[in-house]
Amino acid sequence: MNAYADALASLLEPTALLCFVIGLGLGLLVGVFPGITISMAVALATSFTLTLEPAQGLAMLLAIYVSAQYGDRIPSILVNTPGTPAAVATTLDGYPLAKQGKAGVALSVSAIATTVGILASMLVLVFLAGPIAAFALQFGPFEMFSLVVFGLTVIISIASRSIAKGIFAGLLGLALASIGTDPITGDARFAFGNNELMGGLNFIALIIGLFGITEVLDQVFTRHAHKVRPISSLGRWWPTKRELAGVSKPMAQSSVIGAIVGVVPAAGGDIAGLVGWNRAKAISKEPEKFGKGSLEGLVGADTASSSTLGGALTTTLSLGIPGDSVMAIMLGSMIIWGIQPGPSLFERRPDIVATIVLIMVFATLVSTIISLLRVKTMTRLLDLNPQWIWGIILVFCIVGTYATTNNVWTAVQMLVFGVIGLVLRRLGMPAGPVVLGFLLGPLAEANLRRAMLIGSPVELLTRPISLVLLLVAAGSLLWPVWKGYRDSRATKAADGGVN
Repeated sequence: MNAYADALASLLEPTALLCFVIGLGLGLLVGVFPGITISMAVALATSFTLTLEPAQGLAMLLAIYVSAQYGDRIPSILVNTPGTPAAVATTLDGYPLAKQGKAGVALSVSAIATTVGILASMLVLVFLAGPIAAFALQFGPFEMFSLVVFGLTVIISIASRSIAKGIFAGLLGLALASIGTDPITGDARFAFGNNELMGGLNFIALIIGLFGITEVLDQVFTRHAHKVRPISSLGRWWPTKRELAGVSKPMAQSSVIGAIVGVVPAAGGDIAGLVGWNRAKAISKEPEKFGKGSLEGLVGADTASSSTLGGALTTTLSLGIPGDSVMAIMLGSMIIWGIQPGPSLFERRPDIVATIVLIMVFATLVSTIISLLRVKTMTRLLDLNPQWIWGIILVFCIVGTYATTNNVWTAVQMLVFGVIGLVLRRLGMPAGPVVLGFLLGPLAEANLRRAMLIGSPVELLTRPISLVLLLVAAGSLLWPVWKGYRDSRATKAADGGVN
């Protein structure tokens, strides 16, 4: 309880409160504007929080993370365009409900479902993160190396439709992490005589380039002249008691589904939302309404996608393996602040864990209140010219990156990574594995070299925990390949039967 008391005191400090309010506002705006991802917003905000105290920086970044979960439902329901990838499943029933004149009910029910999902996921963080971390404290260098390999392979297999492209992205991140000096001998590696490269590549430049500059460039080159006009008639706002009772079952089911999916590294809200929607349809008495305007479908999707937040935090804080791309950026920020997420975090810095829990709960409650107010003013933001948004983002990217080091070289790195990110996106390669490889590469290398000093490579397969992690890692790569092969055979068999 002392940790929570200290955390509350630090959050009530004026600067922390200001950061919290700014984060809430930015998160809502990020969610409302389609195409601006949470990862991009958190990456950009990171550059402005590095000089703050951890509680202050966490207040801003986590507030963005939470409030964007509410903002992204608005364009999904009113424009049929997900504000962020996590709201993809929201469009399945949200927009049909809006076309039926039930936009207000859809928005309010969505806000309630999101609140239930996030608060339910926080129970996972409070009650499971500690035991998982305590178990992970038994890990030696062999087990830690295998754990990092597991995290990388799971992210590669989930974040990309092509395993080969996902592996390439992960290896690119590992290669970028090796630039600089050898952590054991201090020798220069891949610096090519450039003193600027001796200290390695800048993490802030990497994430802002891959998520910020890449997003702007992608939207500039793929802009569509026509877009759907937002539905302005919200209709009835508050759901009836009967409607709330009807969605209680899928809400409870999706809370569990999302929490489970969230614990799996890289299985984010987009996957959980679709799974939650599908399972809600399976237990519904009116499955024929799904996809045509079902409150049950809307609740199943939104509760599941939002309840991944606690699971993602659990994996990140207890194991040091980011639960999603946003957590990867958060992990990098915490390391810069001198906080090392992982098994020992709960013993060394319980105040940080308590701070994160309180911020998540407060941000959820405040976002709920804001979201349950009528949002006609926010819907007008959907009419803004995208060129204004691109220009603002570009300026903040450059200024924010330069401010971290006061070095033009850092801004140059950011622009280069932006171009690289655009090329990767055009080739269908995800940015997530690149960031994870860059972050986890040094951890994997250090533990592998430490393991080789005290044992032999064979011990990676003779130690039970290490063996299990490596087998699961191999399975996470092989399963999509096998599933694709099986589906291909089934399709050919069906075509043959038709012919």
